[in-house]
Amino acid sequence: MSRRVVRQSKFRHVFGQPVKADQMYEDIRVSKVTWDSCFCAVNPKFLAIIVESGGGGAFMVLPLAKTGRVDKNIPLVAGHTAPVLDIDWCPHNDNVIASASEDTTVMVWQIPDYLPVRNMTEPVVTLEGHSKRVGILTWHPTARNILLSAGCDNVIILWNVGTGEALITLDDLHTDLIYNVCWNRNGSLFVTTCKDKHLRIIDPRQHLVVAEKFKPHDGARPIRAIFMGDGKVFTTGFSKMSERQLALWDLKNFEEPVALQEMDTSNGVLLPFYDPDSSIVYLCGKGDSSIRYFEITDEAPYVHYLNTYSSKEPQRGVGFMTKRGLDVSKCEIARFYKLHERKCEPIVMTVPRKSDLFQDDLYPDTPGPEPALEADEWLSGKDAEPILISLRDGYVPLKNRELKISKKNILDSRPPVAPRRSQSTCDSNFSHSALQELLEEIRSLRQTVQAHEKRITDLENTLCELADGTD
Repeated sequence: MSRRVVRQSKFRHVFGQPVKADQMYEDIRVSKVTWDSCFCAVNPKFLAIIVESGGGGAFMVLPLAKTGRVDKNIPLVAGHTAPVLDIDWCPHNDNVIASASEDTTVMVWQIPDYLPVRNMTEPVVTLEGHSKRVGILTWHPTARNILLSAGCDNVIILWNVGTGEALITLDDLHTDLIYNVCWNRNGSLFVTTCKDKHLRIIDPRQHLVVAEKFKPHDGARPIRAIFMGDGKVFTTGFSKMSERQLALWDLKNFEEPVALQEMDTSNGVLLPFYDPDSSIVYLCGKGDSSIRYFEITDEAPYVHYLNTYSSKEPQRGVGFMTKRGLDVSKCEIARFYKLHERKCEPIVMTVPRKSDLFQDDLYPDTPGPEPALEADEWLSGKDAEPILISLRDGYVPLKNRELKISKKNILDSRPPVAPRRSQSTCDSNFSHSALQELLEEIRSLRQTVQAHEKRITDLENTLCELADGTD
């Protein structure tokens, strides 16, 4: 009689836990746009959430420590003329974020370390090249300032953010709407899923599809795909009977999946989030109230179910914290920022350990904030693995730094208006026109204040007269 052996894994007992009520972000009007993006992006310094806004598109940026009720008049990042569909923080600069919108543009913003006093409406650079709305953004994992955007015109553009130039335009590889894009670990390839039911592995510098799979999942609903650390591809999709599925694929043999599992019959698209340090994939379904997680190994059946975090309320979107932003002293291996209709709830995933010492096995060296390549090096054909850092003493986010780019870069000549104006120091590069603009703005504000003072005085006088009349 055979005995079933329980598989040994240090992640078998990972458990998820929401933070206390005072550590949530309350009173946020999350965007109601029907688009399968996360609506949320987070890094060790900031939380960004796409919100409802009149007269255009906007997103909110909060310092991570600013929990509790959010002021309804908090300044927004509001430069787009139509709803924002996707946002993504730069992995090499925690103060830089890109936004994509229905207005066909991509904008890149430099966020100051402090909260600005009014809406930010001037991006550092606007990238224009798509003819229809742009719904997907993802930064290159190892090369400085390379940003990928995908639009509803079925075109993928790779930009050098610093110069505002389109480096590579892939306009003939997809025949229908692109569902998602994900880079591999060193940024030499990316995987895409498309409404034409094809999964493609693309070498962007060669303008070439190096591998392709038709119908990795048989169902008609959207498919998602992400690269694993070892080069395999993990997908989520639907069967013919509309059951949700997950699958693992080896590029050396694209005919059959290495592993295929059926989940349930819910109709929400499963968004996969991958932690290469622990080889855990987390699946968050839009509209679900649970997060499932699986460990990916080299042993059959390759995809091992670990556990499910369940809550009462469904998620409108979700943000996934990079490893640098986790609390290593509490054995935290992942943190999600779950969007409800009116709030954002952090959920902490922890491996229970008795010791307070640093757990080397949970925290191998992880990609840090320094890029391994410059944009032109990558474009010329060079590849490099991410530059790793140790989390032994915890990670301290770097101070606000402007992007270091080549001389022709527009970011050198056009520093972001809001952060630079509010600095107490004044340098020789502060132009005469900028000074005049600032003085004009002060005059305008003074006039506004004086007008309000006069109005308040008039109202007080009227109130006194009315009070006297009633006496």
